[in-house]
Amino acid sequence: MASPEQAAPASFTAPDPGFEARCRDSFSRQPAMHLIGASIAALRPGFCEVRLPHRLEVTQQHGFVHGGVLGMIADSAAGYAAYSLFPADSTVLTVEYKLNLMAPADVDELRARGQVTRSGRTLTVVAMDVIGIKAGREVHCATGIATLICIQGRPDTGR
Repeated sequence: MASPEQAAPASFTAPDPGFEARCRDSFSRQPAMHLIGASIAALRPGFCEVRLPHRLEVTQQHGFVHGGVLGMIADSAAGYAAYSLFPADSTVLTVEYKLNLMAPADVDELRARGQVTRSGRTLTVVAMDVIGIKAGREVHCATGIATLICIQGRPDTGR
């Protein structure tokens, strides 16, 4: 996937003008994202980028960022890309995702990008890519696809 500035994705309009605050609030309530040090770097209708600086605590035995961590940030980027297009009185859950790991994440930073391919009333399909940055160069570490469900009538306010 091209960088957010280069991308020419489908144009979406969020039905909720407060989508950005709603998405950022929801993300901030994820202890898992706090644990690994991830944050939302970019958010617009149908698109989300999650940033993760390199941290020793999320690496595997070879020093690469663990593939499960790549899955975590890709899943969140896809989820919030989809959630940005959902009504205010809804929440989002992942139904499934498939992620192909293409290069070791021996990087200084990771950027997981989710771009909605199709937004439906119930299911939304999102393309996702995980890009590593090492010494200013991009490394395409993973690519995949996710399906997310919109659960209407259940605001995303935590438990």
